[in-house]
Amino acid sequence: MCKAYFPRRSISVLIVNILLRASTTKATGLRFLQQVCTDLYINTGMKIKGISILTRCAGIVTAALMLSTGCQFPSTASAAAKSNVIPADSSIVKMAVVAKEPASAKAIMERPQVPILCYHQIRNWKPTDSKQAKDYIVPEAAFAEQMKMLADNGFHTISADQLYAYLTTGAALPSKPVMLTFDDTDLPQFTIAKPTMEKYGFKGLFFIMTVSLGRPNYMSREQVKALSDAGNEVGSHTWDHKNIKKFTDADWAIQIDKPTKTLESITGKTIKYFAYPFGLWNEAAIAPLKVHGFKAAFQLSAKRNENEPLYTIRRIIVPGAWSAATLQSWMKHSF
Repeated sequence: MCKAYFPRRSISVLIVNILLRASTTKATGLRFLQQVCTDLYINTGMKIKGISILTRCAGIVTAALMLSTGCQFPSTASAAAKSNVIPADSSIVKMAVVAKEPASAKAIMERPQVPILCYHQIRNWKPTDSKQAKDYIVPEAAFAEQMKMLADNGFHTISADQLYAYLTTGAALPSKPVMLTFDDTDLPQFTIAKPTMEKYGFKGLFFIMTVSLGRPNYMSREQVKALSDAGNEVGSHTWDHKNIKKFTDADWAIQIDKPTKTLESITGKTIKYFAYPFGLWNEAAIAPLKVHGFKAAFQLSAKRNENEPLYTIRRIIVPGAWSAATLQSWMKHSF
């Protein structure tokens, strides 16, 4: 029988719900059956280790379908249901061959890290800027030089979704991958960084602090939407940059849930990634981040948590004084 993580009764109820949901689509025959089996696998975590297990599950689903809805399948699917055998060349069998379980924390830790760069302000220095402030302010010419260096050396920007797939399933990445991330919603990230990146076909992940939306020198809602519509990703950076180590119970609604809803309403997309303000985190914050819907979280250059590598992904801040050559050297030795 199918080895699953839920009692049989729970699976039976789940199957009925899946059938009702699938019945609202236009899928028929084997395609309908594949959709149902796929949904069942995703929702139960069913361990499919061979064709016989999947076909047996398919037989169960088919029987439930016939009993609960009276659906009539084409001859091929009907025969499969009666014999509990799916044709060897069917898409369902192929799905069984490629099904993989998510990688363990140990496996994720063992994968080579992708260089991830973190930018804040992209603008020319002012006489009033302190030495410390300049660590977070990359002059326009320096940023342009760094993007050109990445392109000239064959780097390809990847998305957070690509990084997540690589870490959890070993999905292939382009040669010389790099991630460009931007914190704090600064306006020059849109007016300067975006067009500079577009010259080379680069995309970025922008972590938005929603309290700043529409304020002077910060991005507007329309500009955040334009970033998303252009193929960049948008993530959460809290409401007002509060240190997550100092969160109260009420802060999870104020700093996490409300910004998520705001960003989802702006972009029309699910917000899946989070960046810790100041790069600071603790283990106590990881479980709530999962509960509040985040697939991964980004810190700065501290050591990753061996048990939760997806929620302690490393980045390096690019200081304003770095040349393109210095950046390239740090990328090589920091990841």
